[in-house]
Amino acid sequence: MSKFNEELKLLLRSRYAIIYIPTLEEERVETAIKQAAKEQGNRAVYVWDFVDGYQEGNPNDLGAGKRNPLQALEFIEKLPEAMPAIFVLRDFHRFLEDISVSRKLRNLARNLKSQPKNLIIISPQVSIPSDLSEVLTVLEFPLPNKTEIKTEVERLLMATGHPIEPRLLDEMVRSFQGLSLERIRRILAKAIATHGELQADDLELILEEKRQTIRQTQILDFYAAQENISDIGGLDNLKDWLLRRGGAFSERARQYGLPYPRGLLLVGIQGTGKSLTAKAIAHHWHLPLLRLDVGRLFAGLVGESESRTRQMIQLAEALAPCVLWIDEIDKAFSGVDGKGDSGTTNRVFGTFITWLAEKTSPVFVVATANNIQSLPAELLRKGRFDEIFFVGLPYQEERKAIFEVHLSKLRPQSIKNYDIERLAYETPDFSGAEIEQTLIEAMHIGFSQNRDFTTDDILEAASQIVPLARTAKEQIQFLQDWAAAGKARLASRQSSLNRRLSS
Repeated sequence: MSKFNEELKLLLRSRYAIIYIPTLEEERVETAIKQAAKEQGNRAVYVWDFVDGYQEGNPNDLGAGKRNPLQALEFIEKLPEAMPAIFVLRDFHRFLEDISVSRKLRNLARNLKSQPKNLIIISPQVSIPSDLSEVLTVLEFPLPNKTEIKTEVERLLMATGHPIEPRLLDEMVRSFQGLSLERIRRILAKAIATHGELQADDLELILEEKRQTIRQTQILDFYAAQENISDIGGLDNLKDWLLRRGGAFSERARQYGLPYPRGLLLVGIQGTGKSLTAKAIAHHWHLPLLRLDVGRLFAGLVGESESRTRQMIQLAEALAPCVLWIDEIDKAFSGVDGKGDSGTTNRVFGTFITWLAEKTSPVFVVATANNIQSLPAELLRKGRFDEIFFVGLPYQEERKAIFEVHLSKLRPQSIKNYDIERLAYETPDFSGAEIEQTLIEAMHIGFSQNRDFTTDDILEAASQIVPLARTAKEQIQFLQDWAAAGKARLASRQSSLNRRLSS
């Protein structure tokens, strides 16, 4: 949190009149504000909320502005101009749409420039009317880092008199990343109340609380990925690229001088294994998998979408190292032109793309896209991702590998009874998802006749499926031409770019 402390002190010294801090951790941020005030000449700190008015500062002022936000601001004007002070207003975002409050804030912003006073609004979210955007400065408050978490865990352990071994302590601290200090304290209290000390089993408590936190954001989903790299049929170039980076998040890699891998953009038609690859990466690298539904970022209120984007970034970085999976990113940012939504899409995209380019945290972003024409050019520039891979339709050997992967799971004991060579040959232009659907249909055929499904059943099922390659020829041809022009690396070793699609 040292970066936040330094930034806050700089804003206070620079006489930024009104600072807006979005956070749910009131107690923790107020402690940081009071520490900053102490370091800047023991400034007085006044704390106000709607229910109790001003609760700290001069005893004669206690209760001032109670249930009246306008009076809370007028109180600031009554104090001597030369008196250094910081005014903390809790939940004040709820009153910013009021014309009298808004006008008073703009007047204060002008008057406080010449006074040693600062006004700090603490809110659980960013909600700033357009007429106040020029006078408010947003300062992000980070979740607790490893050092803060370790200090808190050790403090509670000292109170119990039951220390834990360093390895478990480090693992517990790492697991707590991404949670607020209040949630961490609740988990520790629950664990200690259960058996009087912290144990390895308590890591499951942390994981469940983390899932709950992520669910409450309604932006990210926590995935328990079980897929393996071996579950991906074909795509050998892509798999080799991933396997070479398996240890890139280790401390040994940092000592070697390697930067953290940034991420991948996987481009190709639906059903070719892009989403499966994202899941397999997280499982193979033993990293938590977070799925971002970009559509959830776009909320109804102006300013809320940008707030959700910053919240998503903060949570992902706090959970790092992790894999952030963004499915069908082309659908989310296809309208980056600022039309029809007050420029919300453009601002969200700007925040996101800046983070992609500048992030130093070990968040490995895996974005998938079906329609390259919908993607903004900025997203395809070097530096956003480590690599862009084109995931095309599987060629015959890859289709054979896909059939083997599925049949080895469905019928491991009788896989030799299936003519996989023939199946691969007879399913040109089928994607991996279509092959899987073919097998499911074949199983229905066999099950309805009280017998096991056969190679002929699979071929019959395949004859009833019209692959996407035949119904979306133009889109696929465009993708193939785009990849053939050197715009992306091929995920497969054998190129099928020039292969004619079946009629």
